[in-house]
This record gives sequence, structure tokens and C-alpha cells, in this order.
Amino acid sequence: MEAAAKGALSVLVRHASAGDRRGWEGDDRLRPLDDRGRRQAAELAEKLRPLEIRRIVSSPYVRCVQTMEPLAAVLGLEVERDDRLAEGAGSAAAELVGEEGVAACTHGDVIHDLLGHGLKKGEFVRL
Repeated sequence: MEAAAKGALSVLVRHASAGDRRGWEGDDRLRPLDDRGRRQAAELAEKLRPLEIRRIVSSPYVRCVQTMEPLAAVLGLEVERDDRLAEGAGSAAAELVGEEGVAACTHGDVIHDLLGHGLKKGEFVRL
């Protein structure tokens, strides 16, 4: 999803590609981005760079943190981990994405709970 205009707003991001959950052995919270996901994260950073993002918040899952790291690097910000964005958290993230200037990265189920529809991996929506 393309960003259209500058301005303080909130951005909700679905983490980038992290391969197939079924093919991952071990704790799913530790599943990293795959090659495609790393490219998506870099592209996402370029698309979001012009926006007035003042805070980056992420699910503590590795794939979400890694999705936001390129953006954090170009903006000189830290990626804050927040359990309200974790998989299965439901609509607990609503107060985070209601803040202006926040980019929040989460999972498909949380996005669906917040928006009533999903986003593709590596996609974002301005709120």
C-alpha cells in the first residue's frame, strides 16, 4: 500500500514474509524474516520514510521487529516491543495505533481484529 501524503498519522504494518510457519522448527516467536521479507522491510522503510513517524512499536516476535528495523535505522529511532501487538492480542493494540506519529507492526489476526479485514505481508495502512 503506498503512502500518499506527509503528515502526523498512525501507520499499521503487517510483518513482512517469514516463510512457512509449518516449516519452522522451534518457538514461532523466534521465526525470522526470509529473503523476500528482508527486501519487503527495506522497501517499507523507503515508503514510510517521508511520513512524520516519531515512534516505532512492534510485536515482540522476531519477524515483526525485523520488519521495522530498517525504518528505525533510517529515522534514528528504536523499535519498542509491545505485547499488545503480539499474535493473539486481539484489539489490545487499538490505543497504540490511535496515537499520532506511530508506526506499529503486528500480525494478520490482530490487523483483522482492528480493521475488520487483513493486509498482505509487508503491507501497511495509514490511519
